[in-house]
Amino acid sequence: MKILAIESSCDETAAAVTEERQVLSSIVSTQIAEHRIYGGVVPEIASRRHTEAISAVCSDALAAAGITYSDIDAVAVTFAPGLIGALLVGVNFAKGLSLALNKPLIPVHHLRSHIAANYIHNPELKPPFLCLLVSGGNTVLAEVTDYTKFKILGGTRDDAAGECFDKTARAMGLAYPGGVTLDKIATKADPKKYPLPFPKVSSGEFDFSFSGLKTAVVNLVNHSAQKGEEIDVPVVCATVRQRVCDMLIDKTLKAAEKYGYKTLAVAGGVSANSELRTRLADECRPKGISLYFPELKYCGDNAAMVGVQAFYEFKDGNIGDSSLNAAATIPID
Repeated sequence: MKILAIESSCDETAAAVTEERQVLSSIVSTQIAEHRIYGGVVPEIASRRHTEAISAVCSDALAAAGITYSDIDAVAVTFAPGLIGALLVGVNFAKGLSLALNKPLIPVHHLRSHIAANYIHNPELKPPFLCLLVSGGNTVLAEVTDYTKFKILGGTRDDAAGECFDKTARAMGLAYPGGVTLDKIATKADPKKYPLPFPKVSSGEFDFSFSGLKTAVVNLVNHSAQKGEEIDVPVVCATVRQRVCDMLIDKTLKAAEKYGYKTLAVAGGVSANSELRTRLADECRPKGISLYFPELKYCGDNAAMVGVQAFYEFKDGNIGDSSLNAAATIPID
């Protein structure tokens, strides 16, 4: 079953052709350079750029796969969550294709597709397993009981982990995308020099909180500027990264132990973070936990992961029609 998949939830216009877990082509048109001058994604600009790029991106994906529109068996699209204007571009384009080609329309949840990024090069990975979803907009700890069935164990009460990285990086004057830049320039953490907090929540065993850490870094930068002092940016970056990883790893491994999971997957943009990958691998190994990450090129937003998840959504009967609409927020389950 060949699926043309479309992703436009934020600032990447992406299209891919997939066949079950196999990726036949994957095209991503990024807007990073344009949004960098604003220090973050401007939703109106993102929507306009999606409108301009989406047709060409889909054509390029088909050409790279060596097929035409008549060869596809279904059209899949990210319908939620994300920037509503950006999502609407992809959803409406996909609906038009589905109608014109008389092919099934498969709506795909963005977070479900991030989990599916792990399936692309890990043929042995099958539910049930525990998954840590970490990105700029979401931090969720969930049980993947089946390919289309999920149970949320916990999530962030405020900022997402990636948002914490991005906003602390911006406070230090680092280039967008902040989380990526922070990870690249981080050296060695020094909690004694920069005693950043380890925020906790009073209830919710597997819930997270990152706003206190973000605020502490913003205050550190502002107070240093007022005193005319310079902060050691690479060390602050490393200390922030260490704190975020501390929180993510602590809760995830406690959940794995409590619920008896020996298979763990990590998904979302923050799954590319170098410290998170290294430390989780080091901690999972002695516990006998099999750990999975997506390939780096599939950690960020892309349409290949949408197509892979769409295959399982289709098998489960999750088919859309002309009434399909985009949604800015909707739970993964």
